[in-house]
Amino acid sequence: MRAKRLTMVLIGSACLLAACSNEPAQQEAPRVASFQSASSAPTAAASAKPERARERLDTTPEEREAMLKPYNQCLRDHGAKSVKDMRRGTPSQADLKKAEAANKACEDQMPLPAWELDPANPKAKDFAVAVVECLKGKGVKYVEVNGDGDIALGGEQNDKTSISKGMDLMPECERQSAAAGN
Repeated sequence: MRAKRLTMVLIGSACLLAACSNEPAQQEAPRVASFQSASSAPTAAASAKPERARERLDTTPEEREAMLKPYNQCLRDHGAKSVKDMRRGTPSQADLKKAEAANKACEDQMPLPAWELDPANPKAKDFAVAVVECLKGKGVKYVEVNGDGDIALGGEQNDKTSISKGMDLMPECERQSAAAGN
């Protein structure tokens, strides 16, 4: 009985091998999640666009300038001046039209705002509210979250003290709010 079973298994295996060798080799992608090492990763990822830069709450001006390099290069490639060059003088109407068209073509290279400030973040407005509470706690009189979820300083009075004090204290309140998990 045992020999008969072993013979059947061997014959079945031989048939399977023969059937497999006659069919063209087709390898199907795995249907379960799996890990791939960097060396075995698909080469299609190499042709994908690089990930868009994202600022952080503690991004330095130097880091921001470095993040803006691809965007500024794209603007120049599309016949417009860089952000820095546009700030240096009063741009002409032609410069503004070129900049508008180039910005549309290059906007996907503009660094994203810090996640806490990004309108795509569903908790961004809560973060802004926490920052406003912090600013008010530090004596900024006219500060609020506007309808877009942005922080508005100075109020309708355009209070210069609230604006300057709020601008000075904003980074500290953003760090405190982020550390508190808001």
